Amino acid sequence: MNSFNWRKAIAPLLISVLIFVTGCQPQDTSPYAATQKESTERAAQPAVAKDATQGSEFNKFFPKPVAGYERVFVQEKKGFAQAKLNQNKKEIAKLSVSDTKNLPEPTDAAKKFETSTEKIAGYPAVDVGANQTSILVANRYQVTIRQSPGATLTKADRANWLSKFDLTGLSKLK
Repeated sequence: MNSFNWRKAIAPLLISVLIFVTGCQPQDTSPYAATQKESTERAAQPAVAKDATQGSEFNKFFPKPVAGYERVFVQEKKGFAQAKLNQNKKEIAKLSVSDTKNLPEPTDAAKKFETSTEKIAGYPAVDVGANQTSILVANRYQVTIRQSPGATLTKADRANWLSKFDLTGLSKLK
């Protein structure tokens, strides 16, 4: 009489189940998967400082809308807030406030303002190219206006918009 050998029958069944289960796992085909894995495996510095100011805190310091202009908030995250400045429904600039604590070396952000000879509303100012102006408030918050392509803001226009921020209020933010 032949007896049925369960070991020989179960082994192929278990191998089939194992191949099926491991083969059906979703694979991350994102071009950023390797970078994500690399950055999480090493002791990478977090992208956002724990003590950075919430972006929603910055909104109240942005310039209030004036006749012919519209302010539209477009991005808000810890340490950063950004709004579009529209004139007649067309974007002419982006306004932003960022907490320099989010930078790998927050003091590096302040360094570019140390040699500044220009001031806007009493704060050191720097131009980045021909289309962007930034000021540093309370040695921590960088307030920036960047002209949109096709817009015709002058340096004086950018300075004017920067001075419309509630810079005194921002300087008291902790």
